[in-house]
Formats: sequence, C-alpha cells, structure tokens
Amino acid sequence: MIGNIREADKRSRKSIISDRVTKRLAAAMIPAICTAALMGCASKAAQPLNVIDDKYRTCYEVFVYSFYDSDGDGIGDLNGLTEKLDYINDGNDKTDDDLGCNEIWLMPISPSPTYHKYDVTDYKDIDSAYGSIEDFDRFIDEAHKRGINVIIDFVMNHSSSEHPWFKEAASYLRMLPEGEEPDLSECPYVDYYHFTREKSDGYERLPATKWYYEARFWKGMPDLNLKSDKVRAEFDDITSFWLDHKVDGFRLDAVTSYETGRSEDIIEELSWFNDMVKSKSSDAYIVGEAWTGRKDYAPFYSSGADSFFDFSFGGSDGNIAKVLRGQGTADDFVQAQINAETLYQSYNPDYINAPFYTNHDMPRSSGYYIGDNAVAMTKMAEAMNLLMQGNAFIYYGEELGMRGAGKDENKRGPMPWSADESAEGTCSGPFGMDKQENAVQSLEEQKADPDSIYNFVKHIIRMRNANPAIARGMTERLTDDAGNSLCTESISAIKRSWEDDTVAIILNISDTEDSIKIPSGYKLADSACASDGSAEAASKGGVLSLPAYSVAILTAGK
Repeated sequence: MIGNIREADKRSRKSIISDRVTKRLAAAMIPAICTAALMGCASKAAQPLNVIDDKYRTCYEVFVYSFYDSDGDGIGDLNGLTEKLDYINDGNDKTDDDLGCNEIWLMPISPSPTYHKYDVTDYKDIDSAYGSIEDFDRFIDEAHKRGINVIIDFVMNHSSSEHPWFKEAASYLRMLPEGEEPDLSECPYVDYYHFTREKSDGYERLPATKWYYEARFWKGMPDLNLKSDKVRAEFDDITSFWLDHKVDGFRLDAVTSYETGRSEDIIEELSWFNDMVKSKSSDAYIVGEAWTGRKDYAPFYSSGADSFFDFSFGGSDGNIAKVLRGQGTADDFVQAQINAETLYQSYNPDYINAPFYTNHDMPRSSGYYIGDNAVAMTKMAEAMNLLMQGNAFIYYGEELGMRGAGKDENKRGPMPWSADESAEGTCSGPFGMDKQENAVQSLEEQKADPDSIYNFVKHIIRMRNANPAIARGMTERLTDDAGNSLCTESISAIKRSWEDDTVAIILNISDTEDSIKIPSGYKLADSACASDGSAEAASKGGVLSLPAYSVAILTAGK
C-alpha cells in the first residue's frame, strides 16, 4: 500500500512542482555523468548548468557579523557582503569561479543589544553595525541581479527586553497598584507578552514588581504572545515592510517555542503566518526551525509552510555523521531519506525538504571526524547533504572546513578569506571567541588546491545545479536490470526522477574502492575527479569503479 501511495503522490508532486517553475535556463539535459572523488575535483569538461528559478535552491547561511568587513571596524556588514556576492554566485553560468549557491539566508540583521541579534529592538530597521536600510536595498538588488534569492531570519517567538513594546508593558506594570488587574485600553503592550503573578518554570521576575514574564531562552528575550491579534497585526505590518524591500522569504526562528508543549497551537500560528505572508507574495519562501525529532516536526508541514529544517540528518549525532562513523550503513542513509520524504508528504504533498548539515548553533563539521580519513569524511558529509532532495542549506565556511566548537561564539567565527589574518575585509569575530586550533586553510589557499574541501564542495553544488532531478525527485533505490537494489553497506545507490529527467546518485561511503554494475539505460561521461590524485571513478565493461569516499552522478539515456 505504501508503494502505491508513493507512486500516486509522486505523480501529484510532479504536477505541483511543474506548476511552480517559472523559467528554465540553459538547454535541455543530455545524457551525462559527473564524478567527484573526495580528494580532487579537476573537471575535464564541466557539465552545462540547468538552473531553475523555483524554491528548490542551494542556500548559503551568512552571519553578517563575521563574513566581510567593508569599513575596517572588525565587524562584517552588508556592504561587505555585497562586495563578496560574486563569491557566492556571480550570475554567469558560463563561469566556474563562484560557489554556485543561488539563495542566501541572513541571520538577524535588525537592531539588537547582542552580537548575534536574536533579541530584536526594532523589527523594521537595520542594526547600525551592519549598515543602513539603503545598504540593504543595494545588497538585495545586487543579489537579484545574480539570480540569488534572499531570505531573512524572522525572530517571532520573542523580542528583546529592550524593545519598546516590552519596556512600555514593564513600566505600566511597575506603576499598577498591587492587586489591580491590567487595563489593556491603557497599555495594550501587556497583552504582547505572557505576564502572570505566579512563578513557574520558564518565567522570570519583572524587577521591582511581583509580576513574572515568560522567557524560555533567557531574561533578555521575553516570549511574545502570538495569540494576540495586536501582535499578529504588528507582524503583518513588519512582513509587509520587508517584502516591500524585496526579500524573498523568511526563516522562522524557534518555532517549537511558540507555544510550549502545544503542537496544535503552533500549527495554527504557522498557518496564520504562512497564509498572511503568501496573501501578499505568493512566491515567498518560508522555512521553519523546529529543533526536535522528525516525528515531532513533520506535522508542522500541515500548516502550509514550505519547509522545515531536517534535523534528523544534521549535526554530529545526525544520520549523515553516524553513517560515516560506521553507526549505520550506506543503505540506511537511503532508507532514512525515503522514510523522511514519505512522512513529510503525508502532511503536505507540496512540501520542500530543507536538508542541512550544520548551522550557527552546532559545532562545525570539521571536528566530527578524526584519523587519516577525516578530511575525506568531511567532504563526503557535505556531498551527502547537498545531494539530498529539497532546498539544501550550507553554513558559511563549511565549504572550507572551518573549525569551531564549544561556546556559540566559536561556531560563528570570521570567514578566512586570506592566510593573512590582517588582510583587508577580515572580521574580528564575536568578542570572547576562542582561537581555534588547527585552523583551516583560507579560501585564497584552497582555491589554488584542486584537492581542497572548497573545490570539492563547489563541484558538488555544480552537479546539483546541472541536474534538477537531484533536488526535485523522490528518493528511490537504484536497482539492477533484474530489479534488485544496488545499495549495500558501503554504496548508496539513489534514483530520482523529475519531469523527463532521471538521475542516479552513487556514493561510496567507505575507505576502500568499490564498484557496481551500471543498469541499462544509464551512461557514464565527463569522468571528472581523482580520489587520490591518480585513481578516477571510471566505467569499463558496464562496471562503475568508485574510489574510497567518492560520488558519481549518472543520468539516464534518452
């Protein structure tokens, strides 16, 4: 029964996705294969790109504070990010100098008393450390010229305790006679938050009063009352402001905290937000952070929101890292994707998965592996993430193998553009950040090294951009001519189809060479990359030989 449901859903999904596509760039696909072995990526003949302007993209998460400093104060800014847009994507499909991402997620950029800016004091402005709204407008225009969409972090669960809404409410409650109930006609801001006279878990004492307020993260982040019509009206106005400034969507912070322990209420609030935003911009993309187990965040898809980050695969304890450390097989990785897609689809056939490997709250992935194969495993993990279905996310610096663990400041360090730490544009990083040992090679150094993590990740993104079925098709096991699965303990053999394209993604997730027999109808071409500087993924007599920790992409013949 599940198989029949998946077939029907795939046909429905294909129609839905086709309706969303607004344009296609480049010529029709030709039978081809790209290979990317983990120690090198010197392409002999780059496969032509086939980038599609829809919500299935490759998104680059940027912490502006640590990215690129244009004015020499040690803090990254919007003008610096604009200056480096060509690094992310230069807008020219004929070049191979850019990373190839076509979406940017900006961590919070609004005024805030903290370096990370997740406690907002003004939702309709830019933090002065980052620049001005005019700088933001210029950045958006330049991004759009390059085909890059921009989504901004939207912190709706809480504001800063320094926000005028909270300060007005606190001032009113301090003057309120003991035992008297607040009059919302006198101070409507009291209803913007959760105030009570009873102390309970997750609540903080309001100084100089007998009142408490909900603040699940810390006392400087009072939780907002998202059931309040006035609060909703505020966010309706705020989203209009940013949509007028041409943002392409919103990343919703901490959605599991909207209502503690009440999933149905969270779904209602997500539905309200999704409907409200898309009534103004039907193409707006909405992705939510729901840091919990897959079975808990999957129901949120019923809200209509496009995506939720797939936490089951990310981080040091996620499916990708576990499989690479031998706590699961390559076939387990394929089955996990099938399970996730089937589950999300049951709540919303129009879902778009949001795979990611690390983010600003997690230790950076270069620290996940040790031993002789650590670099190869780091590369393989990036490939496993970027070759998943959906709108894939990559955290800035992961394409270089940046280090950073421990306190949050360490995970948000300066982008290493140059080996010279005093080079123009280099940021100082958050105050209190520890100096990282075994610092990664800079972009400047890695660009010149064909075996670098950077050049490998760039090549994988190109594979993703050249083959639209990778992001848009449903995951199936690739089978041989007799219908037997080609997945093994060490080989993930994935098939995805979309419109008239069928692609096979073959991953050797092991430290030894392996091979599979290529099924009929698939062709191998553009053998591009070396594993150890000499051994190439190659086809001979219908057998695909895969070096240790390597990837091959095949497309079906017409």
